Amino acid sequence: MTSVPGQPAEPFFLDGAPGRRFCLFHPPAGACRGAVLYVHPFAEEMNRSRRMAALQARALAALGYGVLQIDLYGCGDSSGDFGDARWDIWQADLAAGAAWLRRRLERAPILWGLRLGALLALDYARTAREPVQSMILWQPVLNGATFLTQFLRLRVAGAMLDEGARTSTGALRQALRDGETVEIAGYDLAPALAAAIDAFDAPETLAPACRVDWFEALPAPDAPLPAGAARVSEAWRRGGADLRLHALASPPFWVTPEITEAPAWLLATSAALQETADGA
Repeated sequence: MTSVPGQPAEPFFLDGAPGRRFCLFHPPAGACRGAVLYVHPFAEEMNRSRRMAALQARALAALGYGVLQIDLYGCGDSSGDFGDARWDIWQADLAAGAAWLRRRLERAPILWGLRLGALLALDYARTAREPVQSMILWQPVLNGATFLTQFLRLRVAGAMLDEGARTSTGALRQALRDGETVEIAGYDLAPALAAAIDAFDAPETLAPACRVDWFEALPAPDAPLPAGAARVSEAWRRGGADLRLHALASPPFWVTPEITEAPAWLLATSAALQETADGA
C-alpha cells in the first residue's frame, strides 16, 4: 500500500449556510508553493476515491502545496443529508473553501476536481469572484444528463431483482420532474439537484480561462482516448484553452468494488503541478 510521508492533516469544521462543513487541511511542507482545493465526486464515488484523494493531498503537501479537502453539504461528515444537497449550496461551499485558503496561505487556489466534482469545479470557475489560477481535472464528467442517466440506472438494476418493483430511467426522470425525491443506491436524490446536473449537456462551453491538466483513465496503454474526451478536449483547444491532456492506463478507482490505488495518477498529477509552478 502506498505511503506518503508528511505532516498530519488538520481536521476542522468550516461554517457554511446552512450548517458546517467538515474539512481536512494538509499544510505545505516548507515554503508554501501554492494552495489546492479538492472537489470530491458524487455519492458512492466519493467513498471509493477517499484513499486516492488522501494520498494525492499528502503528496502535494510534501511538494509545498497547502491542500484543503472539504466535504460538501450533505456529504461525508458535513451538515445535512444527501437529500438536502443542492448545486448552488455546493458552489457556495467551494467559494467558502477558496476564501479560507486565501486567508490561510495568501494564495489563489488551484481547483482539483474528480468526476462530478470536476464538473462542479468547471462551473464554479465560470462565476468565481476571484480568478482561478489553474485546474486539475480527474476523469471529469463531460455531460450531466448522461451522468444522471447512469446514476438512475443503479435503481433500475436493483429493481430487476424484484419482480414487483420494475422501473425505468424514464419513469424515474418523470418522478423527479413531478417533484419527488428518488432513492438511488441508498442516496436520496432531490429534484432540484437532479435538474441542475441534467442541465450540463454542452461541456464544450465549459472551457476554463486558465491552465487545465486533464487526467483520463484508459483500459490499456495503447487504447484510444474515449470519444467524448477527445471531442471536448479538441473543442477546448480550438477555443484557445491552455489544456494538457494526460492519458493513463489505470483502473477506474472511483468505482472499483474494493479500495484501489493508482500510483501513476499520483506521480503524473504531482509532476503536472510542479510544471505549472515552474512555468509561473
